[in-house]
Amino acid sequence: MTVSFDVRGKTVLVTGANRGIGRAIVESCVQHGVAKVYAAVRKLDSAAPLVAAYGDKVVPVRTDLAEPVTVIAAAEMADDVELVVNSAGVLRNATPLSEDAIEVLEYEMETNVRGLIRMAQAFAPVLRANGGGAFVQLNSVASITCFTDFALYSASKAAAYSITQALRELLGQQGTQVLSIHPGAVASDMANTAGLQEIAVPPSMVGDAMIAALQAGDFHLFPDPSARPYGRAYQSFAEKIVEA
Repeated sequence: MTVSFDVRGKTVLVTGANRGIGRAIVESCVQHGVAKVYAAVRKLDSAAPLVAAYGDKVVPVRTDLAEPVTVIAAAEMADDVELVVNSAGVLRNATPLSEDAIEVLEYEMETNVRGLIRMAQAFAPVLRANGGGAFVQLNSVASITCFTDFALYSASKAAAYSITQALRELLGQQGTQVLSIHPGAVASDMANTAGLQEIAVPPSMVGDAMIAALQAGDFHLFPDPSARPYGRAYQSFAEKIVEA
């Protein structure tokens, strides 16, 4: 059965909320009528522009996915959350043959994979207590295909996507909708690091598409022009294997 989630009137928490896709998601949520957004950021003052724009609708909360104590504290503070969007992530350009390959992989796994697990463990009870709600994970087209120049990021996102599939089943048992977003080239610091700035589209495209996907009860979202061809090619496998 397809579960629909409407953000209007809901309380939301977004990690990585101060810039790029995370900030765009905060802005889309506000524009679509959420009651409150916890802006989960590593440095509280980085959320000041959001507070200036939206007033007390935005509440900054310090959250670093690589620091478990901050994730636990965020869940304790934001105990009224009904939608969690885990947008924070890190990327460094490196191949498996780079001298610092192991160091880069550990750095990316710490935030992109262990951070996801920490967020899910901390917020699953909160979402359950508040009626189920929804959990959104920002993965990437790099989670289903490897890009050599940032292959270790691809590996971390493939692991995160695998965990997201498990969360779909596990959180579904408590009535929590799970959405896996797979952007392509979207304007952000990460896209600049990956050398994709020339084809990148505005991050608002991801925020608006997320709102629609939650309302439709989708599990996969390929939100932008560079991601959609991957989504179309992957659709049959996703429907027959991943979502079956």
